[in-house]
Amino acid sequence: MNDFKALNLSSDLMRALESMKYSVPTPIQAQAIPVGLEGRDLIGCAQTGTGKTAAFAIPMITTLINHPGKTGLILAPTRELAAQIVTVIEELSRWLPLRAALLIGGVPMGSQLRALDRRPRILVATPGRLVDHLQQRTVSLSSVGVFVLDEADRMLDMGFQPQLNQILRHLPAQRQTMLFSATLPPDVMSLAAKHLQDPVRVNAGPASKPVECITQEVRRTTHADKNKALASEIQARRGSVLVFARTKARTDRVARMLRNLGHDVDRIHGDRTQSQRTQALEGFRQGRFRILVATDIAARGIDVPHIEHVINYDLPQCPDDYVHRIGRTGRAGAGGSALALVTPEDEQQWREIRRKN
Repeated sequence: MNDFKALNLSSDLMRALESMKYSVPTPIQAQAIPVGLEGRDLIGCAQTGTGKTAAFAIPMITTLINHPGKTGLILAPTRELAAQIVTVIEELSRWLPLRAALLIGGVPMGSQLRALDRRPRILVATPGRLVDHLQQRTVSLSSVGVFVLDEADRMLDMGFQPQLNQILRHLPAQRQTMLFSATLPPDVMSLAAKHLQDPVRVNAGPASKPVECITQEVRRTTHADKNKALASEIQARRGSVLVFARTKARTDRVARMLRNLGHDVDRIHGDRTQSQRTQALEGFRQGRFRILVATDIAARGIDVPHIEHVINYDLPQCPDDYVHRIGRTGRAGAGGSALALVTPEDEQQWREIRRKN
């Protein structure tokens, strides 16, 4: 598939794609969309920043257009990723009578109940908040015809297996299920074997491999000199910078240090309120903050089109998370750079990351 016109999509959906400047499908879109349009179950393995949202949103929207009685459900591991999925769906359906509702934690239930009263055709949710709605009987999943599990590996890493089990018990047996994941470890494949029917597997490049357009660098330093190394690297670079730290407290300290040096910086981690997290992301996206310091909770929840640099102030605990972190740059074929600050204590961990990636 070389262009979207070959898919015979509705004129309103094609109009939306043209307005979004979507002309040539990305590899995951070219492989996944035709399968999704056939109504087949699907396992999609692709690196971050490859256009996965449109790869499942276009088939879902098309199915819902053709089957007015069906609804769609999309689960995402983080609030930020869920919000970004809703944004893409709203753009794709801007000329269609389809509403999407966002069900995430950290925000009042009242606004979500009002959104549900408007009878949305698509629900985009994080697992915990969706379970809350199911327990309060404010949501029914009986009409779901298309179910998408996005970032499945991250979902399991974050301990959402019990919530997934609860949600899956509420879904109709007859449905289309599309599972997308950057990696396919045994627990993801076990989940797919249990809940997908004869799925088609599509791959956009090797799993767990960094995208080719990212320049990767390493700087050796010491624990005592790490702040100085970070400051000098940021000073030497131009453009936006995403810095990853290991813990919430370290994220706060790094952001405070950079702010004291005169940089425009904000931070995002699990202890910040949803309003604060949203403001930080929007400020970074709009350029009010050149630097965003984050924990791994945001590694797959940040979708900012032009992040020039990713700096691993701390190495990730899991080698696969290195891919998810640096995938915040080099989005959809754009160039970018990734730097790791490595201390002597990090050397074994760094060798394991390099071995796997």
